[in-house]
Amino acid sequence: MRWQQDRDHAARDELVARFLPLARKLARRYAGAHEPFDDLLQVASYGLLKALDRFDIDRRTAFSSFAVPTIVGELKRYFRDLGWSAHVPRGAQELALKIQRAQDRLTRETGRSPTIAELAQYLELSSEHVLEGLEAAAAHHSSSLDAPHNDGDGDSGTLADTLGQNDAGLQLVEDATTVATAMQTLSERERHVVQLRFFEDRTQREIAEQIGVTQMQISRILRRAISALNQLTLPETPVANDPAPA
Repeated sequence: MRWQQDRDHAARDELVARFLPLARKLARRYAGAHEPFDDLLQVASYGLLKALDRFDIDRRTAFSSFAVPTIVGELKRYFRDLGWSAHVPRGAQELALKIQRAQDRLTRETGRSPTIAELAQYLELSSEHVLEGLEAAAAHHSSSLDAPHNDGDGDSGTLADTLGQNDAGLQLVEDATTVATAMQTLSERERHVVQLRFFEDRTQREIAEQIGVTQMQISRILRRAISALNQLTLPETPVANDPAPA
């Protein structure tokens, strides 16, 4: 009454000191390997302050019966909205937290990490649901790309060093696929000449001798084939000319 009606801060401080052990107990219930206890205690303490401000003294009920769900609600809201590195649906978040608490309890009881089947039996869930919850839990925390990383062979660096980079050769693969499709529109002789010239790196003289035509005919075939390919693959690019006969 002194706090809510008279805004007596000394009374508020006394209430906080009296019920802070309750907030600490609730925060410890939600503490796990990933969330620092100090952060959870701050959230629980904030919930305690909200309970002090919202408690209806006219209801004549114990303050603790009102404070507990208020503090727990703040802790759950923290895990749901602020404690995740990526957006995860609420149902998946609650399932992940439920599994984490079950893991902690079974580990204390058995002295080892529980299996998927043991978690499923304990929670009365299917193994598939347990696996979904564990996958959702992976989004709870992220790792910095600058975090130190050891590859196990003695070489150290950062996590970013283990990530792939854009491969310049990927564009070549796409270009090769485009050209291969366009070449199906050429005649059999044109495809053969283009294959020898640009894929096997033969000279025009060598191609002419192999096919049994003149070098000038090879040059005309290549020019005609390249023009047709340009029209199919690069319609706005000027027609390329093959180098002068070697």
